Amino acid sequence: MKLLNFTFIKLTFCLVVGIILAHYLKLNFYIVLYSTLVLVSIVGIYSFLLKSKIYRSPLFGILAFLSMVGVGIISYQLQDETQRPNHYTNLDTSKNYNTIVFQIEERLKRDSYNDKYIVSVKSINDQKALGHLLINIKQDSLSKPYNIDDVFLVLSELKDIQKPLNPFQFDYSQYLELKQVYHQLYLTPRNILQLSNSKSTLSGYADQLRTKINLKLIEAGFKGDELSIINALLLGQRQTIDKTIYNNYVNSGTIHILAISGLHIGIILWILNFIFRPLLYLKYGHFLRPIILVTILWSFAIIAGLSPSVTRAVTMFSIISIAMHLKRPTNIYNTLTLSAFVILLFKPTFLFSVGFQMSYLAVIGIVSVQPIIYRLWKPKYIIPDKLWQIFTVTLAAQAGVVPISLFYFHQFPGLFFISNIVVIPFLGLILGLGLVIIVFALIGFLPQPIVSIYSYIIENLNNFIAWVAQFEDFLFRDIPFTLTQAIIAYFIIIAIVQVYKNRNFKWTVVSLIAILTLQGVYFYNNHQTQNKEFIVFNKSRYSMIGIKENEELTMFHNLDSIQLESNHAIKNYKVGKSIDVLISDSLQSVYQYNDKVILVIDSLAVYKNITFQPHYILLRNSPKLNLNRLIDILKPQQIIADASNYKSYLNRWKATCKHKKIPFHQTSEKGAFIIK
Repeated sequence: MKLLNFTFIKLTFCLVVGIILAHYLKLNFYIVLYSTLVLVSIVGIYSFLLKSKIYRSPLFGILAFLSMVGVGIISYQLQDETQRPNHYTNLDTSKNYNTIVFQIEERLKRDSYNDKYIVSVKSINDQKALGHLLINIKQDSLSKPYNIDDVFLVLSELKDIQKPLNPFQFDYSQYLELKQVYHQLYLTPRNILQLSNSKSTLSGYADQLRTKINLKLIEAGFKGDELSIINALLLGQRQTIDKTIYNNYVNSGTIHILAISGLHIGIILWILNFIFRPLLYLKYGHFLRPIILVTILWSFAIIAGLSPSVTRAVTMFSIISIAMHLKRPTNIYNTLTLSAFVILLFKPTFLFSVGFQMSYLAVIGIVSVQPIIYRLWKPKYIIPDKLWQIFTVTLAAQAGVVPISLFYFHQFPGLFFISNIVVIPFLGLILGLGLVIIVFALIGFLPQPIVSIYSYIIENLNNFIAWVAQFEDFLFRDIPFTLTQAIIAYFIIIAIVQVYKNRNFKWTVVSLIAILTLQGVYFYNNHQTQNKEFIVFNKSRYSMIGIKENEELTMFHNLDSIQLESNHAIKNYKVGKSIDVLISDSLQSVYQYNDKVILVIDSLAVYKNITFQPHYILLRNSPKLNLNRLIDILKPQQIIADASNYKSYLNRWKATCKHKKIPFHQTSEKGAFIIK
């Protein structure tokens, strides 16, 4: 492939390899550091001695790439706060309650009960410390949300972030670990002492500006859903978007417009190029314009919260602007790679961000696939041509993200091309007019007709998205798709593109092999699901027991029909195990699975007339019983307790089983109980 002739692409690939190795392997930092320094020194000496022959030496290339792998490892490990002696996990936090001083760093979307924040630790138990925590503050009608940079003192217990308790569940703890968050606090407004509300960071000043913009917009007449969409499109804040509206954007395939990315930054850069074009007529205009453009773009990125998608887009377009100023030819792949290299060098954990991955894959899909699709038909008239361009761009972007999207989300919006053809042409108008509105709002001059027009546009945008999303038959959900299948799918896309460009036999063979491999993986996965499994799911206040047999799952539960249909534990299990048939049934007292007998004891605590010896006993709905006596009578191999039981009962049963030296499985601690 010609792309591999670009040195930066090779170096970035090595950087990525290093980051992945550091992420999954526990490597000694100092050994890697010294090894990398030695390699870099050898590369330097090699380049000095060889001079013009340097690029012809395979050994030089190997040493250079190994050096970059080392740089990737070092970059990742330098970002690991736990390696520093004053990280709070390396200090004495064994007390039940610790005195913690922290500063709010990021405001998260609230849940039904708590306001949520990511905070940076300043001290713990009067020791200077660093690190990050997840803070859950119980919602109070009298309390207001806290601001970025606010500093607080609390006396609280450090609690672990819950690991997944059901199979194929999203691992929120792993997600937070990428943000350097390892513990959480549960607080109420009453047990928090505010020490400071002054601004000390760029994020704090950016948050202050966003707050000011929102107050001005509210004064101008914006409210509700319109205001939340403005915050998402122009300020990079999606926390206030109504859940129904958010799901409509997801189901219609337009959720990408609510996350500031390359599309938004590209439009903004086009607008800025137009505004500052007169600078080119000045003596130093060619020097001043890119500086102004890059400064504005990064100011916008800071205001938008420096998310992976924003950072990626602004970095890429900054490089493009500078390259245009230097009047040097730019290759889009090289530019993309350079932006990724810069970002990953300073933020290596972005590599594992879904947004980062999808934004790059979407752009790569556009630049590689769109020209191929566009050449299939060339409309004679301007309007059909522009619509065809939008359609091909949308289709190409989807080609870039579909495999990874299926892996992460297991769904595909079938009407994405309709919604995007309508939305994307108006996005420039929405962004351009939105920026003008924000400027006018800040200076206190925003005519009411403009507010009404813009609110009308946003309202109709939401209505159109909701109309598209209602066609649920075109939304394909619960699609089983593994990481292996996603990787092979990308090989297929690459091979097909190369077949079209080069039209040679080699790439035709590669594409056919890739397609056959994908089919083979599909049949293998299906074969792996042809088995039986008994599972007790974890569900707070409820009981859920499943028996899987091949592609059929029978659920015994006490949920209502709506709860059953929307239950994420069942949905995830169905997708992960490729379940085609779901049967609903009521809970039973006894289950026989293979040669095992499971006795279920509920709140009635009936077990005295049992004439058989159960292998397992499942306790549900807090039965009042003497577990010590029950164990003596029935002599089970193991006791299981689901999440429908009182916590006090669970603690007592756990102690009893420990005393009796019998295994005790509590689903709210250990997760779902599975018999294969």
